[in-house]
Amino acid sequence: MKASINGRVHELPDRLTVRELLEHVGSRLAGVAVARNDRVVRRGDYDAARIEEGDRIEIIQAVAGG
Repeated sequence: MKASINGRVHELPDRLTVRELLEHVGSRLAGVAVARNDRVVRRGDYDAARIEEGDRIEIIQAVAGG
């Protein structure tokens, strides 16, 4: 299945959950926000929300610094 992650199309296994997607791309859960098709996915929904063909995913990682 193909889905866009941060503006780039990726080939992904079918029916990944948001949590599985984050693991697949090597992102940590701490300090991460995820939007699916312009709607924020609540952290409590990461195990239930499934990525579908053609979805647009934005993964935003908080970074501390100064």
